[in-house]
This record gives sequence, structure tokens and C-alpha cells, in this order.
Amino acid sequence: MKYLPWLAVVTALFLSATTGGMAQPLLRPPAEKKMGAYLMVFFTDPTHSLFMATSRDGYAFTAVNDGQPVIAGDTIAEQRGIRDPHIYRGPDGAFYLAMTDLHLFAQQKGYRPTRWEREEQAYGWGNNRGLVLLKSMDLIHWTHHEVRLDQAFPELQHIGCAWAPETIYDAVAGQLMLYFTMRLGNGPTQLYYAYTDAAFTRLTSAPKLLFTYPDPAIQVLDADITQLPDGRFCLAYVAQEKPGGIKLALSDSLHSGYRYNPAWVDVEPGACEAPNVWKRIGEHNWVMLYDIFSIQPHNFGFVQTRDFTAFQDLGHFNEGRLKTTNFTSPKHGAVIQLTKKEADRLERYWQRKSGAGKQASGPAQPKTSP
Repeated sequence: MKYLPWLAVVTALFLSATTGGMAQPLLRPPAEKKMGAYLMVFFTDPTHSLFMATSRDGYAFTAVNDGQPVIAGDTIAEQRGIRDPHIYRGPDGAFYLAMTDLHLFAQQKGYRPTRWEREEQAYGWGNNRGLVLLKSMDLIHWTHHEVRLDQAFPELQHIGCAWAPETIYDAVAGQLMLYFTMRLGNGPTQLYYAYTDAAFTRLTSAPKLLFTYPDPAIQVLDADITQLPDGRFCLAYVAQEKPGGIKLALSDSLHSGYRYNPAWVDVEPGACEAPNVWKRIGEHNWVMLYDIFSIQPHNFGFVQTRDFTAFQDLGHFNEGRLKTTNFTSPKHGAVIQLTKKEADRLERYWQRKSGAGKQASGPAQPKTSP
């Protein structure tokens, strides 16, 4: 794997002596009291590429690189496009980006001769088979790996799709856990989980079911897990009823035992997807954003909660207190906390790359393994 020299040393410090595991980390993420900014990652349909936006107050977000992508999807994905980016800060202090390897408009862009990779009748809409994994210590220099689930696991030769991967650390297992939406053949989408190696290059276990909806006729997708202050885990997900929307399930275990709750969380009259929960710095408040694909132009909606039972409607981007300053129609976002120093460094880097007020440079290309 091609790491920068210092990154290789840092990575080696927390690799586990056990196969695919993660040792007790020698590095730690900053404590919340040291946080002073937020980072949002998202993609857009026209680009199928990765964007980053920063905020100091958690309300107004400005995209770096003059509102242009920071990593082009056609440089990192087998299908030449990415969707559904999720960012996570691990217990080692590293940043983990997981994305769907899928381009909805690959035929129009000339990337392939057919609408989908395989016949829709047999494998359904989208029918991709891969995920994209990136890792960084500084949000600027990234390692990069593509994971083909059908190649990694013989039992998944007829996988129908793999979408919306997210990362979390399983403290009991001592490993990073990747959870995502998967469909077998042209069956219903369901939620699965698997473990990754510490370097974030591959899956070390076969996917297992994460949660089962009580009505087997209803498809579920787009999982997002938050650990609550009392230690329980809250699973936010999409139930594709009519219309589809966001529900929650709670469990004492990270990857099993989630209890169904019929209540809807979002306040949209139409369908929405892609929930992501993030905590406000220094507050006992959590914000959930979600992607409202049933409106034009696409937009994010937001609700806020203190107890994951009652939710306050915060409106949509640019229709309430939450604002975008230089981008529109984001898709499938995720937010994490940053220190002020981290946000300053990221912003300065892209200001130098793009030139203040000048034509933006092209997206960066991550370092890749051979």
C-alpha cells in the first residue's frame, strides 16, 4: 500500500496482532471540548463526485474548492462515479470515507454501453457490486481501495446492489464495522454489516443481516447508527413505504437486537432518504439531516432532538436557519465535528489549490494501492 511515510508509521501503531483486527489505539480523536467546526461531505447527481463543506456554527456551510468536487468520482470508482459518501472519525484519530461505487448516468457519459452493468430484470435498478473505501489522517491525503463484494465472497456472486456504506467502531469486537444496504439478485434491499481490516482496505467477514423490518414486503435501506449517552445504539433508516421516510430502532448491541418503532421521524409530505445524525458541539442536541429526493431541486431537510423521541423541525437548507453559501442540490450528506485547526488547514489547502476568487482547480486524486 502506498502511504506517505509518516502515515505508514502512524497506521502501524494501531494495527492489531490479530487477523484483521484493531489494537487498542495509541492515538485518540480530539475531545468534544476541543472541537470548533463541522465538516459535511456530500455528492451531486451531475458530478457523481465528492464534495466537502465546512461550518463554524453548524448552521451555515461553505463548500471548499470554490464549490467544486474535492475528489472526482471517475478517478476512484470502478463505475467512474461515487454516491452516498459517509465520513467517520475512528478511535485512532483517522478519518474514514466510505462510498457507493455507482454511476447512474454512465451510459450517457460514455462509460459503458448499457444503462446498468447487468440486466435490470435479473439484478434490479442500479445493480452495482462495489464500494469505495478511503482513509486519511488529515482530510487531504487519502489511501484508496475498491471492494467488489462478489469477488470477495463466493456466496455473493449474484449480489444485486451494495449501497450507502457507513463506518463505525465496534468496541466489543475491537474492529471497524461497515454497514450498508444490499440486495441479492432482484430481491428486496436489506441492511447488512461486516468488519474491515484496520487499514480500511477490505472486508474481513462476510456480510450479515443488521436489522429486519417486521413487514417483509417493505424494503429498508440507508442505515445510520448513533451511540446514545446511555450506551444504547440508535439505528436511523429508510422504510420504503408510501411515501418512504425515516424511522428509528434502538438496541443495546451495535449489530443486533434493534427493536422496531413505527413512528416517523422526518416531517416531509413526500419521500426522503439518507438520514445522518450529528451532535452539536457543547450542546445536548443532535441534528438529523436527510435527503429529500421527492422535491425539485433536491435539498436536505433537518430535525433536531434531545432525547431521540421528540424531534423539532429545522426546515430545509436556505429555507430556515441552516444555509449553504456556495452550493445547491446536495445529495446524501454526512457531518462530523472538527477542531478549528483541522478546519483551518482544510480550508487553506483548498484556497491554495483553487486560488481565491479564481477558476477552481480540478479535484484531487487520492494515493492508491498498486
